[in-house]
Parts: sequence; structure tokens; C-alpha cells
Amino acid sequence: MFRGMFSAATGMGAQQLRLDIIANNLANVNTTGFKKSRGDFEDLVYQTLRQAGGERPSGGQVPTGMQVGLGVRPVGISKIFSQGDYVHTENELDLAIEGKGFFKILSNGVEYYTRAGNFKMDKDGFLTTPAGDRLQPEFTIPPQTVYTTIDNTGKITCFGPDGKALATGQLSLYTFPNQAGLLNVGRNLFQITEASGEPTEGRPGVDGVGTIAQGYLEVSNVNVVEEMVNMIIAQRAYELNSKAIQTADAMMERAYHLKT
Repeated sequence: MFRGMFSAATGMGAQQLRLDIIANNLANVNTTGFKKSRGDFEDLVYQTLRQAGGERPSGGQVPTGMQVGLGVRPVGISKIFSQGDYVHTENELDLAIEGKGFFKILSNGVEYYTRAGNFKMDKDGFLTTPAGDRLQPEFTIPPQTVYTTIDNTGKITCFGPDGKALATGQLSLYTFPNQAGLLNVGRNLFQITEASGEPTEGRPGVDGVGTIAQGYLEVSNVNVVEEMVNMIIAQRAYELNSKAIQTADAMMERAYHLKT
């Protein structure tokens, strides 16, 4: 009975973590470039009461063993980098990545990577994130610019009042051997780790990093209906584990009162 109570307690903890993940996914349903997370779990060690294949006193062999599991534990929280939907914004500095690439951002001298393409222009003409971190490689939009075009290969061109090009540049995208190994640091930013591997720079539309769509934003890939169903499942699993604890407690109480 003690064993069952502790096993059920680990189940309640696992479902609590699962609910935390779901809540974060739902909280970011409107976050540009957000990628949903999923909890990964595994069963704990087993207590072997009888070994399968053991010899019986009569000379036969035990066909099946007796093992009792001791619960569950979380082993990881994975980011799901499936493509999100696109929203047409008509803002010339809004960029959506059609593919698996990332933009590179420089913040306080540290390189980060993001899928959020809602860029702004600072007072010096540099393209930045809403937090003011500059897009890499840097590009300056001249003050006389009337409009800016960015094609699907990342070529950026600024035009003046007379329709002539004032400046041109090239945007880059970056890919990773294992993008799920990136460290999520918040603010729509990711950082490289030993698990993710080193980034590979590529030209959009050429090097397999994806293409760029100007005037669009990639929204979160969170499926609200799916998350609501997962939340109901997590809630019911939590209730079942708590019921298992209550049942084990009732059995212990019944055993305690056998002589009373």
C-alpha cells in the first residue's frame, strides 16, 4: 500500500508538470514565432518479486516474472518546431520564415536565434527586434528611404523618392543539426548548446534554410483544441492518481481496524 501511494504521488507530480507545459503553450498562443512544448516521461525502476526464467523446485521454469513499477518521472521537455500559420500584416519590416531557418540576433554581445520576424527600425536605421536587439548581419536603412523590399531570397533593397535604389543588402538564415537542443531563454530567443550543435549560415532559398516572406508573420504553432484536450486528460489523470492515494489510505485504515 505504501508502494502504491508513492507511485501515485509521482503520477500526480508528472501531471502537474504536464499541466504547467500546457498552460505555457496556451499563454503564448498569440506570441509571434512561438513553438509549443511537450513533456516527455518514462517509468521508474521496477521492484522484481520473481525473476522470469527462474528454476522452480519441481524442475520447471517460471514463464513470467513479477515486477511492480514504482511510478513515473519527467525526462525532458521538447520544443516542437512545426511550422506555424502565417498572418498578412502589410508591414514591410515583418518577415516570416518559410522553412527551418532562424534569424540571428545580437543582444549585449551575445548571439541569439529567433523565429519571430516582427522587426523594427531604430533611430540609426538598423533593423532590430521590439526589444532593440539588432538583426545579424546588420543592415542600415538610409534616412531618405521611401519603401523597402525584401524578396524570398533575403535580398533587401531600399528605394528613395525617385524610385532609385539607395542601398542593398543580404539577409541570412541559420540552421542547426538538432534544433530541439536549443536553449529557450525567453523573449522569443534561443541560444546554442552542445546538444543543438553549431549553426550553419545559409542564404534563403538557396541553401535549404527556407525562404522569407515580406509582410507576413509566423504565429504560434499552438493548437488550442489539442491543448484543451491534453489539459482534460492531464486533469483526469491527476484525479485518478489522487484517488489511488485515497484508496491506499482507506485500505491501510481498514487493516488498522481489523483488531479494533
